[in-house]
Amino acid sequence: MITGVAAFAYFFALQTNQALASDMWSKAESIMKDVYGKILGISTIAAIVTASVALLLMNFSKSGKTVDESRAWLKRIAISWVVLNGLGFILAYVTPFFSDGKWNG
Repeated sequence: MITGVAAFAYFFALQTNQALASDMWSKAESIMKDVYGKILGISTIAAIVTASVALLLMNFSKSGKTVDESRAWLKRIAISWVVLNGLGFILAYVTPFFSDGKWNG
C-alpha cells in the first residue's frame, strides 16, 4: 500500500514539475519580448533625437568638416537602428524555422 502511495506521489511530483517548467519558459519568453519592445521604443526615440541634431548641424553649419561629421553620424545612427530592428525580425520570423535544431521550412 505504501509503495502505491509513494508511486502516486512521485508521479504527481513529476507532472507538477513539468507544468511549472513549461510555465517558466513561457513567462521568460513574454518577459524577453516585453523588454525588447521597450528597448526598441527607447532606441527609436534616441535615434530620432540624435538624427535631428545631426540634420540640424548638417543644414546650419558653415564648416565643411562639421557637415561631413554630421553625415557620418547620421549613417551610424541609421545603421544602428536598422540592426536593432533586424534582431526582432530574426527572432520573430527566422528562428521558428530552426526549432528543435532542425530546418522546418
